[in-house]
Amino acid sequence: METFADLTDQYVYISSASAYAKPPPSPIVREGITPLDNPFWQYSRDKIACEDVVIQSSLPYTIVRPSLTYGHSQIPVALGSWNKPWTIVDRMRRRKPILIHGDGTSIQVLTHHRDFAQGFLGLLGNDAALGEDFHITSDELLTWNQIYGAVADAAGLSEDEFARLATHVTTDRLVAHSPDLEGTLWGDKAHSLIYDNSKLRSVVPDYEATIPFADGIRDTIAWFESDSSRQEVDAAENARWDDIVAALDGP
Repeated sequence: METFADLTDQYVYISSASAYAKPPPSPIVREGITPLDNPFWQYSRDKIACEDVVIQSSLPYTIVRPSLTYGHSQIPVALGSWNKPWTIVDRMRRRKPILIHGDGTSIQVLTHHRDFAQGFLGLLGNDAALGEDFHITSDELLTWNQIYGAVADAAGLSEDEFARLATHVTTDRLVAHSPDLEGTLWGDKAHSLIYDNSKLRSVVPDYEATIPFADGIRDTIAWFESDSSRQEVDAAENARWDDIVAALDGP
């Protein structure tokens, strides 16, 4: 990294808000106050390690920690298919059970990529951002029940239809069935997280996230619907979810 120290006026490292401590000492997450420590997710530990390398270098750095950011090509649910996001919508439209971790009442913040870009651009070339770390998120607080409900609404389901499909499973049981879910659930989405964007606004005063999730997810689903090649379905994930649902009747 020292090779670049004399070649740039600002090195921006994209970290992750999942690097913040889990479980969080407080649901209010603030830079410099909430520690970086995630024993559940190697991805997050790698991000922390990379941050340490950047900080210890002589680079004029800025660290940015996005939270759950989405756009046209991603449908941000806790239990979905990252590589084939349309899978959750296909499942809803086929009226298959939709898995939601816990009781669905933990709080998450979803940020549309256009809102994120506004904050990100405000940090570029900004001397006040040098040697600092920032998360960039929306201020809209939603429970996972509301998030899945918004996806279902955008997919054309009624509230009653979604209520019949919503299947709540404890996080412990999900992880016991599929250990690979430990990181994304216990390491992130199973906890209530509220990001304080005061530090970002102290250097980007005009920052304001303006796209509610209900609007953003409708645009996302419309994007998938505009081209059938985007509507790939993950058979392996569908099979896993069906296995979990079937196991609910067991011990």
